Amino acid sequence: MERKRIYLSSPTMHGEEQAFVQSAFDTNWVAPLGPNVDAFEKEMGDYIGGGYAAALSAGTAAIHLAVILAGVKEGDVVFAQSLTFAASVNPACYEKAKPVFIDSEPDTWNMDPVALEKAFEKYPHPAAVIAVHLYGTPSKIDRIRDICKKHQVPLIEDAAEALGSSFKGQKLGTFGDYGILSFNGNKIITSSGGGMLLCSDEAKIKRARFLATQARDPARYYQHSTIGYNYRMSNVVAGIGRGQLLHLEEHKARKNEIYRQYKEAFADIEAITMNPMNPDGDANNWLSCMTIAPDCSVTPDQVMDALAEYNIETRPIWKPMHLQPVFADCDFIQVKEGRSVSEDIFNRGVCLPSDIKNTPEDMKLIISLIRKVFEK
Repeated sequence: MERKRIYLSSPTMHGEEQAFVQSAFDTNWVAPLGPNVDAFEKEMGDYIGGGYAAALSAGTAAIHLAVILAGVKEGDVVFAQSLTFAASVNPACYEKAKPVFIDSEPDTWNMDPVALEKAFEKYPHPAAVIAVHLYGTPSKIDRIRDICKKHQVPLIEDAAEALGSSFKGQKLGTFGDYGILSFNGNKIITSSGGGMLLCSDEAKIKRARFLATQARDPARYYQHSTIGYNYRMSNVVAGIGRGQLLHLEEHKARKNEIYRQYKEAFADIEAITMNPMNPDGDANNWLSCMTIAPDCSVTPDQVMDALAEYNIETRPIWKPMHLQPVFADCDFIQVKEGRSVSEDIFNRGVCLPSDIKNTPEDMKLIISLIRKVFEK
């Protein structure tokens, strides 16, 4: 008998999504743009506490437009977090910029402000900084922002994994010159795909919307004075996002409970440490992760293999960008010599099943299987 599949993080739908989508069909607003897009942008702006938003086809599109609006050009240096998904930095390469990767610090697993300052010493004039809130945990974003302001460099805040998280009471995605959200299928809320660009400057958001709709000039005929992109979100997709946004806090509460269950369940196993929380922040715990002590005989692969036998999905920690073959010629800045913090986390880490539909029985099974690996 085939075992039930337990996912890392899959979509959880409610009833409201269908109502918003049905409205799009009933009014024939199924093409890009429409009332759902406008409302989704406003509702997200209200949720995060102000500013403006452009609903786009993907979080990657949002980062790309942020890179363009920040003025990044061919040959420019862009500082980017190494411990992240490739989509955080690829858009800088679309503009033929040169990434310089910054190591993480162990307190949050995010960009190390000390390493960032060190990077500025070596490269005084980068075109932008791309900082990430990994797995929904707030970075030391105030320090990162202050460093960027001191050097007068735009900050692109990748909060793709961190919708609903906050730092010192302020929602993530609102600290940088540009904020990024993702509604990919595995995120805390999903529109089946899609993303959003956030900015406090309405003129810049209007520019982003212009670029995202093929940069068509305001003429009767089709005229283009700059290169544009097909990056706008459709009215149907936005309807799904609107319905999901109504349940964001509910999803976050369940993600937090999953993290708490893992932390309590493994508290007596010295070799296991859960991913750290920023004491000045409120994480959405999009994914709960664990690291294994370096002197332990158990490996991340053994944990993932044990769960895979029971049809349970896991994932390694993101492989740092400075270790990726495609970025082999890029510089990497770390505070101390030797193995970097980001590589150490990658080598010892596992992303655990964090699906909010996990039942008590699912959680009991996952925890018992992991404990068995460490009891051998």
